[in-house]
Formats: sequence, C-alpha cells, structure tokens
Amino acid sequence: MFKQKNILLLVMGFFLGIIISSTSAVFANKELAEEEAMGLPFEELRAFTEVFGRIKQDYVESVTDKELLENAIRGMLKGLDPHSSYLNAEEYQELKVDTTGRFGGLGIQVTMEDGFVKVISPIDDTPAKRAGMESGDLIIKLDEKPVKGMTLNDAVKIMRGKIGSSIKLTVVREGTPSPFQVDITRDTIKVKSVRSRILEKGFGYLRISSFQSPTGEAVNRAIEQLQKESEGGLKGMVLDLRSNPGGVLDGAVAVSDTFLNSGKIVFTEGRVKDAKMEFNATEGDLLKGAPLVVLINSGSASASEIVAGALQDHKRAVIMGTKSFGKGSVQTIAPTSSGGAIKMTTARYFTPSGRSIQATGIEPDIELKRVKLENLAKAKFKPVKEADLSGHLSNGNKKAKDNKAKSKDKEKEQGVDIRDYALTEALNLLKGIVILQK
Repeated sequence: MFKQKNILLLVMGFFLGIIISSTSAVFANKELAEEEAMGLPFEELRAFTEVFGRIKQDYVESVTDKELLENAIRGMLKGLDPHSSYLNAEEYQELKVDTTGRFGGLGIQVTMEDGFVKVISPIDDTPAKRAGMESGDLIIKLDEKPVKGMTLNDAVKIMRGKIGSSIKLTVVREGTPSPFQVDITRDTIKVKSVRSRILEKGFGYLRISSFQSPTGEAVNRAIEQLQKESEGGLKGMVLDLRSNPGGVLDGAVAVSDTFLNSGKIVFTEGRVKDAKMEFNATEGDLLKGAPLVVLINSGSASASEIVAGALQDHKRAVIMGTKSFGKGSVQTIAPTSSGGAIKMTTARYFTPSGRSIQATGIEPDIELKRVKLENLAKAKFKPVKEADLSGHLSNGNKKAKDNKAKSKDKEKEQGVDIRDYALTEALNLLKGIVILQK
C-alpha cells in the first residue's frame, strides 16, 4: 500500500509538472493555464497508477520507470490524431536531418492507417518513385516482417537503413487482386522541389514535388526562364502538384502569391491566439493573367492543397485530376527539456472562402479517372489519302517536304509525354481556353 501511494505521488507530480509546463508554454493566457492546472483528473490518475504499479510488479520482464512514462506520453499524443507524436532525442534529431532536404532512405512520404504504413506520395527521382510506388499504396510487410503492431517511427527506421542496401516491401494496392513485392535499394535522397520545361510553344510546365522555404523563389526563377524560352511569352501554364505531400507553409503561401494580385491565401484557426493566422496576396501576378491549370491527385496534401484551394477560390486556375489527400491541420514542434520534442496539432487550415481542407480535401473542377493508355496494334493497311492517288495535284507549296520533316522534328521536341494522360488533358484544356480568349 505504501509503495502504491508513492507511485501515485510520483505520477501525480509528473503529470502536474507536464500540465503546468505545457500550459505555460502553449497557452499565453495565464487564467487558462491556472484553470487547466487546477482541474487535475485524480480519478483517472488513480487508474493510471494502478496500471503502472501492476506492470512494474507483474510484467514478464523488468521495465524502467523512464520507459513506461515515455510510452505513456507517446500514447497520449498518438491517441489525439495521426499527426501528433512524441519524439525522443534521437527521433528529434532525425526530424531535423529530414528538413535539410538531403537524407538516406527510399524517398516516400508515409503515414499510419489501420496499423499499416500508407504511402502519401513517392518523392520525384528517388528509389521509391523509380520502383513504381504509388500514392495510396499500403505497405504490410518490411523484409518479411509484418508492419502490424509497429509504430510509424519503427517502420521508418527499418526503411531508412544503410545507403546501397536493399529492402523488400510487400504492398497492397487498390485495383490489384493480391499483394505484391517491391525491391528497393536505399539511396541518398536529394529533394529538388521545382522543375520546369516548355510543353509546346507558348505553354509551360511547372512541377513542384514538395514545399520548402526557398520554393517560392525557385518558382519565380523558373517562370522567368520559361518566359524567356517561350517566344512571345507564355500563353498558359500547367502547375503539377500531383503526389506533393506538402511541406513548409511559407513556401505554399509564396507560390500562391506568385499567381495572385490580392486577397486571402489561407488562414488557420486553433484554440490559442498563436494558432490563428492569416496570409494575404500582394500585387503582382507573374503570369499576368495567363490561363493556369493545376493538376492534383490523392497524394497532394497539406501545402499543395493550400495552393490548389487558394487558386480555386479566387477562380485563378482550373483544378484538374482527382480529389486531394485532405490533410488540413497544422503541427507545431515544441522541444522538451529531455532533448526530445512534442509534435502536436494546433490548428486547421481554411481556404480563402472558409472551406476546411481537413479530411475533405480539394475537389477538382474537372475530375480525371485513372486510365491506362496503350498503343493500338499497327494496322496492316494504311488508309488511302489524296497523296496516294496516282497523278494527284500538288499543293503548290515547294516547301511541303521541308515542312513535313520539321513537323516530325517538332513532335520529338514536344515536352508532353503521351503516356501522361492528365498532363495531356491539361495542355488540351489550356489550348482551348487560349482559343476562346482570342
């Protein structure tokens, strides 16, 4: 009995310390902090103490107080939502390494769903992307080890490993009748967030794979370069945000501002004053009103949804593709005295019109179903044309042969991959808008 009372006092003191320190750190309002501290849940703490004591006394192996309390903290945060978590000193250091844009691994953004690792999106030019991993894939085994029962951090640690080593993923994919295996060799992941090219004369393509602090500046430079490469300037542009898992909020705001002259871009709402923010556009649309088509899919999350939502609400762009992921929450990283950190959801994102992105995502203006494009079998006989008729009249153009050759060369130079159905449709839509404007 004496031992149980000591445990109760220890636990109460521990939780009282957490409540006071967290409320003073997170809540600027002094009265709210005092109210939270005074409302200590004694009955619930008594139940916690009983479980704590029972584990210490009867568990099959000896467990330290530190381990039990750390697990309790993890459980508190994990029970809130999929994006809140506790990071010990080692995990916090790994998070800081990730944000530098260069790290070792497979190159996939993941989350946890029903006990399995779900792929939010593979990162461009990484082993996972080259191996054919797709948004929405469920990873059920890592090197024959079941994922069920692992934490997300445990799974990520296994997937990281030594550069040059390989890992076998067992994957379940919608539309595929049975699980299949994917072998991936780990490599150094270098995240280049912005790529661009000319699709056709007057039409540019801008791909953003993730949002980092310098992404806004990189987008401005890319558009300026496209304007130079395109004779007569850009008539329209495709902004590709497919399988973009998000990233830094400032990057999303800067990219949105690139195409807007005024108005709200995004705002956030939470329980505390610091969680309420609003971001507005400044004068200067770099495309000068030229038509814009934004491509999204189920792997477009967070910051990419902010951009798509802002451009959609301002009717600045046509959103094309499939419904986005629906991550409309803001996470705050708060370092702890132990050297670790708490990653906790503190606010929700809202589009300029007040739509919540959370769990709803962005609905495209034009939905594109997933299709598989295949080349038709080559016909044995070509259709007869005027040019095939004996003694046909010439068109009087001496440069016809030269133009025909140039036409073939032009086809080779086109930046559109006909296998990319969504991009082809986006370019066709841009052309139609330009024709209508004329």
